[in-house]
Amino acid sequence: MNANNNRFFILVVFVLTLYGMVKLYSPFLLDITIASLLAVAMSSINIFIQRFVKIPMLSAILTTLVLLLLFFAPIGYAASTLTDLLIHVNDDLIEKTVTFLSNIKLSLPQSLSFLEPDVDGYFVNLDKAAITAKAVSYAGFVGKMSAGFLKDMALIIIFFFFATYYGKNLSTYFRSIIPMNPEESDSVFSEVANVMSVVFYSIILTAILEGVLFAFIGMAYGYNGLMLGILYGFASLIPIVGGMLVWLPLSLIEFSNGDTTSAIVIALYSFVGIGAVDNFVKPLIIKYVNKMLLKTPVYFNTLLIFFSIIAGLASFGFWGMILGPAITTFFISLLKLFRVIREKNLQDKI
Repeated sequence: MNANNNRFFILVVFVLTLYGMVKLYSPFLLDITIASLLAVAMSSINIFIQRFVKIPMLSAILTTLVLLLLFFAPIGYAASTLTDLLIHVNDDLIEKTVTFLSNIKLSLPQSLSFLEPDVDGYFVNLDKAAITAKAVSYAGFVGKMSAGFLKDMALIIIFFFFATYYGKNLSTYFRSIIPMNPEESDSVFSEVANVMSVVFYSIILTAILEGVLFAFIGMAYGYNGLMLGILYGFASLIPIVGGMLVWLPLSLIEFSNGDTTSAIVIALYSFVGIGAVDNFVKPLIIKYVNKMLLKTPVYFNTLLIFFSIIAGLASFGFWGMILGPAITTFFISLLKLFRVIREKNLQDKI
C-alpha cells in the first residue's frame, strides 16, 4: 500500500511538473519542435562534416551555418527587400495600373451581363491615393510578419545548434526512458528521420532550381532577379498555386504597362517551363535524394506527403511544410508498430 501511495504521489508530481514545463516553455515549443526536426533532417550533413572536422562543437557550428545559408538567409533578404519595395512603391506604376484598370471594358456572357455595370464602375472609381495607402498598410503588415519571422528564425537557429550538438546524447537518453524495445523505437525514429531528410532535401533542391529559373526571367525584364528567385522558390513549396503567386503579378505588371508580349512570355515560361520542372524533375530529385543521400532508402507514398504538406501549411503556416510530413510519418510509423506488436502477441498466444 505504501509503495502504491509513493507511485501515485510521484505520478501526480510528475504530471504537475510536466504541466508547469509546458506552460513555462509554451512560447518556444513550436521553435524547439521545428529546430529538432530540422536537426534530424540534417543529421546526414552533420555526419558528413564530422568526417573532416573531428571537433563536435565546430561540426555543429558548420551545420548550423549551412542551414542559415540555405534556408534562412534567403528568406530574410527577400522579406526585407519586399518590405522596402512596398514602402517605396512607385507612384508612376500605380498611376499606370489605375489607368489601365479604369479603361477595361468587360464583355461578359449574356447570363452574367448584369454584373458589367458594377465591375466597370468598380474599376472606374479606383482611387490612386487609396491604393497607395493600401500598399503602405501591406508593407507594415509584411514588416510586422518579417519581424516575428526573424525572431522565430533566431530562436530556431539557436535551438538547432544545441539539438545538433547534443543530438546523439539526447537521442540515447529519450530512447532509454521510452517504454519500447530498442528495435521498436529505432524503427519508428529511423523512418521519421529518413522521411524528414527526403522531404527537407527535396524541398531545398527544388526551391533552388525553380528559383534560379525564375530569377533568369526576372532579370531579363529588369527586375530584382535575386528577390524574385527567392520568392518563387519558397512560393513553389505551396502545392498547385505556389509559383502563380509570384509570376502572375509580374505578368500583370507587364500587361498593365502595355507590353502584352512580355506578359505572355513570363506566364508561359513560368506555367509551362518551370511547371514542367515541378511535375517531372521534382520526382527525380526525390528519387535521387532517397537513394544517394540516405544510408537506408525509405519508401513512402508521395501523394500522402503532398497532402501532408498542404495540411501542414493550412494548420501551422509556413512551418507546416516540416510539421505536416513529420506528424503524418510518425503516426503511420506508430500504426505499423502496433500491427507488429499485435502480430507478435498473437504468435505468442499460439
